[in-house]
Amino acid sequence: MQARIYQPAKTAMQSGKALTHEWVLDFAPSAPRFAEPLMGWTGSTDTQRQVKLKFETKEEAIAYAEKHGIAYIVEEPTQRSLQMRAYADNFKFDRVGRWTH
Repeated sequence: MQARIYQPAKTAMQSGKALTHEWVLDFAPSAPRFAEPLMGWTGSTDTQRQVKLKFETKEEAIAYAEKHGIAYIVEEPTQRSLQMRAYADNFKFDRVGRWTH
């Protein structure tokens, strides 16, 4: 049983960074999924796949995994590089690229 400790990325549906400051510990799948023959739903015998633990800091998540003897991998988050621009830069005379209208 191996776990992954990571900081979730922001979703494409939001512009802010809500729910990205916590650290998540979730388990790797240990059993394959299968199609249930009657209804066609996807099922699995792996109940660890449903567990997702949230922590305030990376150190708390690592301490939890070590205390309970869980092998883990830490994935460090990548930092976004922001390019601050003003709306008026779209209409500059010496702008790079071709003016389209």
